[in-house]
Amino acid sequence: MTDGVRVLIVTSRYYARIAEELEAGVTDALDAVGIGYDFLEVPGAFEIPAAIALATSSGEYDGYAALGCVLRGETSHYDLICAEVARAMMDLSLSGIAVGFGVLTCETQEQAWERASRSGKNKGREVVDAVVRMIELSQHFSGVDEE
Repeated sequence: MTDGVRVLIVTSRYYARIAEELEAGVTDALDAVGIGYDFLEVPGAFEIPAAIALATSSGEYDGYAALGCVLRGETSHYDLICAEVARAMMDLSLSGIAVGFGVLTCETQEQAWERASRSGKNKGREVVDAVVRMIELSQHFSGVDEE
């Protein structure tokens, strides 16, 4: 399954330290299974699904890892961004695109760090588990794994 497979890691660096740790978890896990990858930065979580949608037209990638963090603030902005990013990512997934959703939605930076940290919950590794499984399913149902 890993021969020639590539994943695009799309990251919002709005919370740089958390984003870097998420990326490290993803790259560690992709390296462990022998899958190649490239990086693409976007300004915020809201731009992640659009960037993935644009990248799909290239045909270069078998899957996508969406990484970022949204922290609750004083306004309803958090709720709007979280809901729309999750909805757009689900739309991509339902259209047959293999995605791993690693956009953390937390109350505090401490909560986000615990989820991102490779010595904590290591959400980056979970994202890779998801995207690899979705690539496998995509290949299975398209007949690629039967060659």
